Amino acid sequence: MVSNNKNNRWVSIWLAVGVVILMVQVLLGGITRLTGSGLSITEWQPLLGALPPMNDQAWMKSFEKYQQIAQFKKLNSHFALADYQAIFFWEWLHREWARFMGLVFIVPFIFFLIKKKISDKMKGPLIILFLLGGLQGGIGWLMVQSGLNDTDVAVSHIRLAIHFVCALFLLSYLLWFALNVGMAARKSVGFNRPNRLLQLLLGLVFCQLTYGAFMAGTHAALQAPTWPDINGSIIPPGLFTSRSIIYDLLYNPMMIQFIHRGLAYIVAILIIIFFYQSGKLSLRMPLRQFRWVPFLLVIAQVILGILALINSIFRSGIYLSVLHQFVGMLLLMSLVTANFLAKARSATCTTTSKIKI
Repeated sequence: MVSNNKNNRWVSIWLAVGVVILMVQVLLGGITRLTGSGLSITEWQPLLGALPPMNDQAWMKSFEKYQQIAQFKKLNSHFALADYQAIFFWEWLHREWARFMGLVFIVPFIFFLIKKKISDKMKGPLIILFLLGGLQGGIGWLMVQSGLNDTDVAVSHIRLAIHFVCALFLLSYLLWFALNVGMAARKSVGFNRPNRLLQLLLGLVFCQLTYGAFMAGTHAALQAPTWPDINGSIIPPGLFTSRSIIYDLLYNPMMIQFIHRGLAYIVAILIIIFFYQSGKLSLRMPLRQFRWVPFLLVIAQVILGILALINSIFRSGIYLSVLHQFVGMLLLMSLVTANFLAKARSATCTTTSKIKI
């Protein structure tokens, strides 16, 4: 993808910083959703909206606009100004961090371009990166706009999931690009065939995180805050309604929780298999050492998922859910990295060291 030159190191550091700040943005989005803050700011002002209301009059004007939508009328009519300011903060910080991200990406890009530190082969992927970032911002605003009406008290969990999955795709693309740029500085790079188990795991984790967004959007954890059973059953009643199977898969909270749990077990088992298989690799291959990362992360993720579930009826459940989402992102990135390492190898490694799946 990129040429081998001395400028790759600085560009890869820039991209790595982008990965970190994008992770923070996704995490802020999760907090915004879980605290019910997403509809608190009813206007989109990309430039003028950088500052929050600066005096009592401005705060009251903003609060009055919030009072016109269904979320206030049907759900938060008891709110005083202080309550509104509490939910305003998270949505404002989420938007402010997006502005900060734009500066972090655009300013260094212009600098690197002027200094000719970006090769021609980097320009195409960078343009795609900027387009994906702009698309993500547009999807976010359309999602918020859809909830500013007289009927909905929250944004549809389907729209929420689309916004979340697009962010994860952007994060994965950025990480892969950063690894590619960093690897281009090395002299000995070869390529193995794609590892099918890792590719399967990557797809399953994307599905799992999508259902995690469904869990948050429908508050599905409250339907069965028990473990290891689901309200005393392995296969609980209520999985199927009188509506279609598509409705149950996308809208039925009990089915959503059942699938989310099931995918968690499948992912954990497959990562254990991957850990065992990759232990047979040559000691010189980075993937053998890296296998510990997804292995430990999936253990932490399962434990956090259980704790978030059984504490979902308490306020502590919000903090555990945010931590659960964070580790889920780390798990996804570890699998993206593992997929990259499964392809790229040192020229000193022989083809007999490949994982046999």
